Amino acid sequence: MAAHLSYGRVNLNVLREAVRRELREFLDKCAGSKAIVWDEYLTGPFGLIAQYSLLKEHEVEKMFTLKGSRLPAADVKNIIFFVRPRLELMDIIAENVLSEDRRGPARDFHILFVPRRSLLCEQRLKDLGVLGSFIHREEYSLDLIPFDGDLLSMESEGAFKECYLESDQTSLYHAAKGLMTLQALYGTIPQIFGKGECARQVANMMIRMKREFTGSQNSVFPVFDNLLLLDRNVDLLTPLATQLTYEGLIDEIYGIQNSYVKLPPEKFAPRKQGDGGKDLPTEAKKLQLNSAEELYAEIRDKNFNAVGSVLSKKAKVISAAFEERHNAKTVGEIKQFVSQLPHMQAARGSLANHTSIAELIKDVTTSEDFFDKLTVEQEFMSGIDTDKVNGYIEDCIAQKHSLIKVLRLVCLQSVCNSGLKQKVLDYYKREAKRLVLQTYGYEHILTLHNLEKAGLLKPQLGGRNNYPTIRKTLRLWMDDVNEQNPTDISYVYSGYAPLSVRLAQLLSRPGWRSIEEVLRILPGPHFEERQPLPTGLQKKRQPGENRVTLIFFLGGVTFAEVAALRFLSQLEDGGTEYVIATTKLMNGATWIESLMEKPV
Repeated sequence: MAAHLSYGRVNLNVLREAVRRELREFLDKCAGSKAIVWDEYLTGPFGLIAQYSLLKEHEVEKMFTLKGSRLPAADVKNIIFFVRPRLELMDIIAENVLSEDRRGPARDFHILFVPRRSLLCEQRLKDLGVLGSFIHREEYSLDLIPFDGDLLSMESEGAFKECYLESDQTSLYHAAKGLMTLQALYGTIPQIFGKGECARQVANMMIRMKREFTGSQNSVFPVFDNLLLLDRNVDLLTPLATQLTYEGLIDEIYGIQNSYVKLPPEKFAPRKQGDGGKDLPTEAKKLQLNSAEELYAEIRDKNFNAVGSVLSKKAKVISAAFEERHNAKTVGEIKQFVSQLPHMQAARGSLANHTSIAELIKDVTTSEDFFDKLTVEQEFMSGIDTDKVNGYIEDCIAQKHSLIKVLRLVCLQSVCNSGLKQKVLDYYKREAKRLVLQTYGYEHILTLHNLEKAGLLKPQLGGRNNYPTIRKTLRLWMDDVNEQNPTDISYVYSGYAPLSVRLAQLLSRPGWRSIEEVLRILPGPHFEERQPLPTGLQKKRQPGENRVTLIFFLGGVTFAEVAALRFLSQLEDGGTEYVIATTKLMNGATWIESLMEKPV
């Protein structure tokens, strides 16, 4: 059991156990000793559901990363490939299998496609002459992975690009399958709301899948009251802005991958007097970040400006707890103190880690460039000077700042102006192309095309800027934000309220009828579907009991949006608790990067 998955209204350990059981069943089909060959991208997601100890219990003796040529030597009966259905990976697998066949003695080969089998991939293996070598060719439907007690992700890195640039519905199908799995475990979700083309398609797929399973009536009492499906392109603005929560800034600066972050090691080295800083560690400090750690659960969703005071108070409490040892006189008191010691030491270690992380973040957030960039972002989001070439962006281009930083700011300006005036757009594109060709490589000319196709960088049509109407109606900009004791979701960006989360908040109360005009301006249809429940499974809500809404972001979600939804869940009179699901946890940099053309 992972305790941090069961603290909320929805026990996500049920889902974790279901996918672990499926994994154990597959491993047991391959009788005897085993070596797993991993598609490297899958090791992170798998680590969240099955540690090495579980694999070891099922005779997994060796693990290798999928690479070309020969596999490392392993005295095992079974070799199992865990891979995504990608054609380029099939070529590597074929190379591995053929080199093993030459090596002898005979091994049993198996392949597990995650999350779906692919006829194209199997055809490629057949063309390469190795399909017959596999005893088991199966799929492992790891669609939604529990990250925390209220957070699920498919970790599909290409989902936004597939949906909005390539018209590829694969990740939408996986999202629908994931939602069907959730309903099998947690009961039918009676009401589905949605906004956007992809949301409509996922809802249609779910309804079709449900019709195909009409024979089996779901008798599980429903845990969720509502499902809200939300397209990322309904709110292109939020991920482009710099997140200002503690967790959001860790992700912006260092990148959180599958709940882990790698940090510069020198801040975490034990400081001894007189050693002159010798022998500092060189390997990155790797930390897991989730609500299993008490202090992290308390500070992750706070605005970074409110974190220092919490750490300071925590330091005093821990210090006072350790001082208690002087007051322990009797055997019973000493015994009690000793029993609390492991927890106190863990708390002190946690405090030391987060104090170091906060220092690292502060070094960035107090820099002049961070302040200048944030000022420009906030001017755009509050509607100031969005219709002309921005001086700070010009300086960034002239000083050859990172391409991602430049593109993120230009796209933010474009979105906050419902597209750029043609002469402003032409100027940015001309300068960006010059920067690209001089510094980054010609393939990024196509990156600009991708951003245009995704709607992030575009000309303003008909000379009309709809953003002010959206901003005012949805109250997206708040001038007086209380970062220490927030009263509104806008604290996560120190003034800007995430559009996506505001839509969820208004759906809960007073309902979307109050914002019909804005919903018509935002892209894609908005809709509502009801899923009838069998007699006896209708939910009777107790007085004061909150609704539970599953909100699914199709195309990715940021940690700042997750923090804003947690804030709404904790409001005393909020009436709704949220569980968040997404195709990918992301930030503005990883999002722009996913749309960039890779060198051939």
